[in-house]
Amino acid sequence: MKYESYDLVRIADDLSSHDFVSKGYRGHFLKQIVFEPTTKSQIYRLVFGNLVAEHEIDDFTVNDKGDRNKILVTVAQAVNKYTKRYPERMIYFVGSTQSRTRLYRMAIGLNLEELSRTFDIYGETANGIIPFCRDMEVIAFLIKRKSFDQPFTTI
Repeated sequence: MKYESYDLVRIADDLSSHDFVSKGYRGHFLKQIVFEPTTKSQIYRLVFGNLVAEHEIDDFTVNDKGDRNKILVTVAQAVNKYTKRYPERMIYFVGSTQSRTRLYRMAIGLNLEELSRTFDIYGETANGIIPFCRDMEVIAFLIKRKSFDQPFTTI
């Protein structure tokens, strides 16, 4: 992506968590990105927010520091790094609020052409999981690194 990102201050050896410090006009906040397994094989949930205690993420607080795009790019880079190591895994994510899910939809929509070169991107809707397209109303997202050896199969 063509946007600036934060430097990661700590990354788990297995890439399951990435920490960085968000800096803005309202202060500095330690953020954490986590990839956690779900009950479905090869689907990992992306959890992201302020790290308030070891292994405890607050994904509801709005810090409003003017660095939203920089944060989103940092999360996208963590997803890229994680799926590069684990290309068979799918990443499921949803905003903690409807407005955050809408923010993710807009960010993905604005960068859809570039992101689609690397990822198959799907939206979860009331009718199931379907290929994502710009401005589509979604409940959540599911992405998978493209593989030229094996086509993506829906869940």
